[in-house]
Amino acid sequence: MSTSRREFVGNVASAAMLSALPLTLAAEARTFVPSAAPAEEWDFKWVDQLKGKKHKAVFDCTEIESGFGVWRASFWESQYQAILMAKPSETRTVLILRHAAFPMALKQGFWDTYAVGKSTNTTHPLTQQGTARNPALLTSMDKEVPAMFDAFALPSFQSRGGIVLACNLALQHFAGGIATQAAISE
Repeated sequence: MSTSRREFVGNVASAAMLSALPLTLAAEARTFVPSAAPAEEWDFKWVDQLKGKKHKAVFDCTEIESGFGVWRASFWESQYQAILMAKPSETRTVLILRHAAFPMALKQGFWDTYAVGKSTNTTHPLTQQGTARNPALLTSMDKEVPAMFDAFALPSFQSRGGIVLACNLALQHFAGGIATQAAISE
């Protein structure tokens, strides 16, 4: 039996998402049935961006942690370039936002509308005080962090070629919770 690369990656991703379901969600999992899109609906173009890269890394971010997971992915790339003299064209970083870190993939407007910062007990990366701001999007332009941290925000990471993946299972779970709270459909 022959399996295409696309099928293989889809099967691995599906298995990884299901195996990542935390035990604390066991009761909720009984009522939560994730929907699986057919393989042809998934976009795997990002995999091609890894080909030919000498230095590659995947950062699996499962908690918001004041946005530090996003910063770590950016640090790695800059450290490889500074210490190993790797060229930007030789590096590629993949950041996976899954489980409780998934909300960092959402725009600030969503955070504002649904009080995501409060419901997730998000803290500011520098002050460690509660914040309503998505820590992955903080900028000096809005006077949220000093300018030296701008390069580590999610949009800067992506503009340098960083690949960001968000977990579909986490999206469905998160959307279900918001829908229940707001009494709306997913």
